[in-house]
Amino acid sequence: DPPFLRNATVRHAPEYCGECPGGVDMPLEPKSICCTSMAQQARHKPTRIILGGLGFLSLGVGMVGLILPGIPTTGPVLLAAFFFSRSSERFDRWLLEHRVFGSIVRDWRARRGFTTRAKAISITAIALTFSITVGFAVSNTAVRIGLVALAIALAAYILSLPTKAADLAA
Repeated sequence: DPPFLRNATVRHAPEYCGECPGGVDMPLEPKSICCTSMAQQARHKPTRIILGGLGFLSLGVGMVGLILPGIPTTGPVLLAAFFFSRSSERFDRWLLEHRVFGSIVRDWRARRGFTTRAKAISITAIALTFSITVGFAVSNTAVRIGLVALAIALAAYILSLPTKAADLAA
């Protein structure tokens, strides 16, 4: 095991949803995550390796997003969680327990939504990046219309997600 997982403690967690099948282990501190949201891992080792690599690539983009403005963080972290859930129980658990990224994944899987601040940052980033792209990088009118429609659809989707109360976010 990698050093960051050597002391990971797990336990069966039926108290979170009441529907957990026997033998499902979850992190000791899952913070309202339902263990039934765990996906079944890919059966073939090459597929798991590819999915794990894509998970680390997505997580890398999320880490860059913490530092550079305009690069998203939440989307790539959730994508990494998706890939890890299908490739490695160990890395899925590690991401769930991560100090910075764990709450994003736990909240998503528990369907608790995002804070108002996270929604505002996401929509602002979408508006800014799509405006720059449509205004300066694309000259084809059909592509511009498609990008504007995509930006509106993304913003509408983000707004449709549940808003997590501020006191639960801390």
